[in-house]
Amino acid sequence: MYNGGPVTSEDTMFPWYVTGLAFACVGCGRCCAGPETGYVWATDEEIAAMADHLGLGESKFRRRYIRKVGDRYSLKESKPSRDCVFLQPTDGNGRRCAVYPVRPSQCRTWPFWPQNLANADSWARAGLRCRGINRGQVHTANEIERIRNSTRE
Repeated sequence: MYNGGPVTSEDTMFPWYVTGLAFACVGCGRCCAGPETGYVWATDEEIAAMADHLGLGESKFRRRYIRKVGDRYSLKESKPSRDCVFLQPTDGNGRRCAVYPVRPSQCRTWPFWPQNLANADSWARAGLRCRGINRGQVHTANEIERIRNSTRE
């Protein structure tokens, strides 16, 4: 009986999602919303890109939108919702990121995060929060790995 872990064949390891996974963002914004506190990590390069995108100087951007956590930087959250500060309502029922074209790599790689890809049950649990999971385009295992491991060029 298959338990959702890696499948071995000779000397090759295949992830449980070897046939791919469907995901298409539906713009609900639930991936960026509270109620729990979270961290959206951003590098200096990503912070500079977001500041430029919003037409703000980097120091002003950092004061307004960034918090330091240890020796790392995270986007602030709106209070009291704990939504990402950049999650903005759209004209319809959805919400959209105000810095979407230059969003941090943590955001660009959702939902292909290690904790969501651990096994089929983890993927299903992520799908309870994200309506785009198991909908739309099927991403191959290779595409998933490329997205998961992507960083800003």
